[in-house]
Amino acid sequence: MYATAKTNSLSLGLALAMALVWPPAPVVAAPKAAIAAVAVDGSEATALPPGTRIGDYVGEDVMIPMRDGVRLHAQVWRPVDAKGVLPILMQRSPYGFELERLKKSFVGEYRELSQEGFIFVFQDIRGRFGSEGEFVMLRPMVTGAAGIDESTDTYDSIEWLTKNLADNNGKVGIFGISYGGWTSAMAVIKPHPSLKAVSVQASPESMFIGDDFHHNGAFRLDYAWEYSAALETDGRTLKPFDFGKDDIYGWFLEQGELAKLDRVHIGRPLPTWQNFVRHPNYDAFWREQETSVRMPKTVKVPNLIVAGWWDQEDFYGPLEIYRNQEKGDRHGRNFIVIGPWYHGGWARGDGSHYGPFDLGSPTATYFRSDVETRWFRHWLKGEGKLDQPEALVFQTGGNSWKRYRQWPPRDGVAKRNLYLHANGKLSFERPAPTESRPDSFLSDPADPVPYRERPIQPFLAEKSTWPEWLADDQVPFAKRKDVLFWQTDPLEEDVAIVGEIAARLFASTTGSDADWVVKLIDVYPSDETVPEALRGRQMMIANDVFRGRFRKSLSQPEAITPGAVLDYDIDLHAAAHLFRKGHRIAVQIQSSWFPLIDRNPQTFVPNILEAKPGDFTAQTHAVYHDPDRPSAIAVSVETARR
Repeated sequence: MYATAKTNSLSLGLALAMALVWPPAPVVAAPKAAIAAVAVDGSEATALPPGTRIGDYVGEDVMIPMRDGVRLHAQVWRPVDAKGVLPILMQRSPYGFELERLKKSFVGEYRELSQEGFIFVFQDIRGRFGSEGEFVMLRPMVTGAAGIDESTDTYDSIEWLTKNLADNNGKVGIFGISYGGWTSAMAVIKPHPSLKAVSVQASPESMFIGDDFHHNGAFRLDYAWEYSAALETDGRTLKPFDFGKDDIYGWFLEQGELAKLDRVHIGRPLPTWQNFVRHPNYDAFWREQETSVRMPKTVKVPNLIVAGWWDQEDFYGPLEIYRNQEKGDRHGRNFIVIGPWYHGGWARGDGSHYGPFDLGSPTATYFRSDVETRWFRHWLKGEGKLDQPEALVFQTGGNSWKRYRQWPPRDGVAKRNLYLHANGKLSFERPAPTESRPDSFLSDPADPVPYRERPIQPFLAEKSTWPEWLADDQVPFAKRKDVLFWQTDPLEEDVAIVGEIAARLFASTTGSDADWVVKLIDVYPSDETVPEALRGRQMMIANDVFRGRFRKSLSQPEAITPGAVLDYDIDLHAAAHLFRKGHRIAVQIQSSWFPLIDRNPQTFVPNILEAKPGDFTAQTHAVYHDPDRPSAIAVSVETARR
């Protein structure tokens, strides 16, 4: 949802432009007599001057009428020296397309596409910047014929564009990242006949189960707070919250009842924040927003779905959208690409590194030139053979692209369990009867495990390194007394895992609620076989959090019986990673991840955001690993090297 930001409003706007920002109150835009856009700092930005150019492209503004009379603003950019007709390539966003940002995009995100030659259309959705009407975030899907939603607005826009833009070939493609990925998904609900291809990139699927604001019901505290505080001023300006501290860990730890955070620090309720307070469980409010539920059961428009292994905001979304769409892909039009990127990382830079890790090739450049551009060239221009596998997946650790007939692959893999053992051992062997004693630790809400080494910056801070925090070394956390750690012996041969990963924990707590955070880790050797900067480093491969109260149902939470040994199935999503010979495979388990995740009081209360300071109590958690309660991480191991 987020890319590196600076604290001035323009830079913050550019950062949020790669993000999905979620339901503030509707904002009504005054009708525009002339084409204009409201800049992110609230000032009026006039239309493009006649003849405005970016490189070899010239731009103009248009106002496109919708079926209800509302007009949506768009910029149209076409090659100056284009000969013949060209297809239309479109993005739809609530963040505006400020000229300076577009100049950077044409030499970055759009470079390869612009060199290919398309008519680019960048449209403000309803109520945003130059568009008329009411802005509703993640606008619900209409049920009646007379209603409007993002699908109908897309249809009407394509209808107007194909009939009114000179020298277009009548074929349209739509693509975008995060919110733009979501609007791309909405375009296929009732697609216009001219819509020939889409690319849904890093779109969220569920804001409660696995994307931006909750994971398995656990609330993503800092992320949700900074977004609410930044977005909900007048619906158009963006102002980062001033924590007044260099370390937000300490700031959040000092707060009282979270439900009142907006009134205490902003002076009034924030609509989004209060939505979090009013909907602590998986109810109709959350279910109605799920993306793939809205999409048609039969895939009609070819869709190139894109995900990043280290997308810290919307990794669950694209994988789940692909999985659900695959059920109705009768004509082979549903494809997925998973690369070694953070949120939207394929659209910027060359993608040759992630944090300190050398990926061996310019992965982002490869995607933009050899995958994305070829995709739209094939479907919109009818040129080139579509040499696109069902699943194109980058294997981390091995630094190579793999091609699969389906995702996750079913051939050439064997499902195996990595079992937790006594004395911090991890192996593919089941526990022995002698391993009856569990591992335990004291979980203290007054001293939660930080998700990064302190001091922790706001994610909207100047020079924020938020996009790459999943690359952080996990060694410091393994040293804490409230983090359990297991690892294998040094591997005697390479071990490649590919596909879905899940943890099954047998665990107990002395409290009546608990969070469980599980990380699968690649431990690098400490010798000269690896670069000095990586020696002994613990690289996180898969991770997630599970809130214990939701063990039976996300909709109807239940208190945990103190002392009861319960089993927890925790989805760690997926990976394609090569653990090299000499490395170790490791697992960390903890009960807090602060302030990425809000603190669990460990005493059951109906709504954790309304928990009082006195509800937070230290409790002892235990993880079992005996023959009858074999806690393990389930992985799929490649049986034949590809």
